[in-house]
Amino acid sequence: MPNYKNLECLLAGSSSARRYFLSLPVPLQLRLHANSAAIQTAHSLHQAARILEYQALFEK
Repeated sequence: MPNYKNLECLLAGSSSARRYFLSLPVPLQLRLHANSAAIQTAHSLHQAARILEYQALFEK
């Protein structure tokens, strides 16, 4: 699994990561972009999405 510099590079270089990202709700996409530097692999993208979705449950 290749490492990318950040989320933007991951999305540019991996069509499967891009498809997954675009399947997520826009508010979650925005939160992921805010943490772009920490997301360097498809695995970290999936992990971050799960964590942020879980956190959102407690913010309502």
